[in-house]
Amino acid sequence: MATVTLKGNPCNLKGTMPKVGSVAPGFKLTKSDLSSVDLAAIGAKKKVVVTVPSLDTPVCQTETRRFNEKAAGLGNVEVLIVSADLPFARRRFCETEGIKSVTAASDVRDRGFGERYGVQIAEGPLQGVMARAVFVLGKDDKVVYSELVPEIAHEPNYDQALAALKS
Repeated sequence: MATVTLKGNPCNLKGTMPKVGSVAPGFKLTKSDLSSVDLAAIGAKKKVVVTVPSLDTPVCQTETRRFNEKAAGLGNVEVLIVSADLPFARRRFCETEGIKSVTAASDVRDRGFGERYGVQIAEGPLQGVMARAVFVLGKDDKVVYSELVPEIAHEPNYDQALAALKS
């Protein structure tokens, strides 16, 4: 069981993060328009799966904006920003911010996503939402990079994730 902190206070996580070289766990998430997006249907594209606690927090908003900016020039890559937020809240944020280069997805229907990816917060005030993490998957859905951000209030290492994507 991994642990992260929220403003210095430890939070245990459920599940085990997929290791680099392993095939990523499948998922079926809900997009802002209530349609589904699943790993298998994305097909032979590279993928960046970003988990965030909630798009109603400043750090998650900044992270989504940054990945949106970076994703615009990536070509044949699918970037998913995944949280427990309801699709309606995700749509409102993305429309207001002009987010068009990433797919906002919710685990509102696939409640096991966070545990399968080892990022579900197990206890405390954020119990049930996801810790901040980034997974880069190859076209074959194998994990080529993963980062669990140790402090929830911090941003991930964008440069390392993008470098892994390009390699």
